[in-house]
Amino acid sequence: QVQLVESGGGLVQAGGSLRLSCAASGIIFRLHTMAWYRQAPGKQRELVARISTSGSTIYADSLKGRFTISRDNAKNTVYLQMNSLKPEDTGVYYCNAEWVGTTMNYWGEGTLVTVSS
Repeated sequence: QVQLVESGGGLVQAGGSLRLSCAASGIIFRLHTMAWYRQAPGKQRELVARISTSGSTIYADSLKGRFTISRDNAKNTVYLQMNSLKPEDTGVYYCNAEWVGTTMNYWGEGTLVTVSS
């Protein structure tokens, strides 16, 4: 059974930082591209950052320089370090795993991040 469990969300003031974690089980973690998406109230889910099996990263243009995605294959965990948070970063952050070379794609249940002004 595949599980992606996000943690680390919460309430933070603008300018603050949070570190999200996503612990994966039931998959061969090192064979999966991992990503963070977010969904703000009333908006569509959007890609925040993605990290490949080799560690290459991509970010949403608006987030470059503030967010950093990383992975620890030994711990089956992907992280999202979020700095200089803004109220518009508020939303539910979802972890995603995509098995490279297949159509297998998994989602976590999300963790809520609220940034107050």
